[in-house]
Amino acid sequence: MTDPTLHARPADPPSMLDKARYIAVEGPIGAGKTSLAKRLAEHLQAKQLFEQPQNNPFLARFYQNPERWALPAQLSFLFQRLDQLATLEHDNAGENSRVVSDFLLERDPLFARITLSSDEFALYERVYAAMKPASLPVPDLVIYLQAPTMALAERIHKRGIDAERRITESYLEKVAKRYANFFFQYELAPLFVVDAAVLNPVDNEEDFRLLIERLGEMRSHREFFAYAG
Repeated sequence: MTDPTLHARPADPPSMLDKARYIAVEGPIGAGKTSLAKRLAEHLQAKQLFEQPQNNPFLARFYQNPERWALPAQLSFLFQRLDQLATLEHDNAGENSRVVSDFLLERDPLFARITLSSDEFALYERVYAAMKPASLPVPDLVIYLQAPTMALAERIHKRGIDAERRITESYLEKVAKRYANFFFQYELAPLFVVDAAVLNPVDNEEDFRLLIERLGEMRSHREFFAYAG
């Protein structure tokens, strides 16, 4: 009798999504990163590690007067992110535990370069260098939501958050360009780029299903997802 295992098809290697214990969802303001991160965390039954802009006492004042409040707003976010990452190793200690986050600490200087004066940025860099953990946790997978300025502005207007009403398109354009440059050079973790101007995996069930399907098929270090069928 022929051994059936001789003709068995070898199993596909696990995808990035299968292996990932720590997933970060990123993108400029208005791209939908927090909403997608929340939906993905619920789908994977993972712990949520999210930014908390409502707990930054300087954010609303920053949008009203950026030059005056940029530095305290930036430092407040930096310390908030550091506090959250400090819990990651402890909370993710279990072999089967998973974490989904909506930020990368490494992109914190991205906003600082846009909003701070040269003197303030020099001070921020010293604080960042002193406070950044020596062994910063690296995600197993990063999902980057990419969208043009117009799409970001429309989504920000639609969600109608008071503190965001003063955000200008010129500011959004700078942020979007900085994100594009940052992730063009990003090599620390596997990167899955989503065209968030075409796809809406937050509100569209079919787009979310396709996203999960494509993540389940991901094998290479960098992939781009831009078509919903």
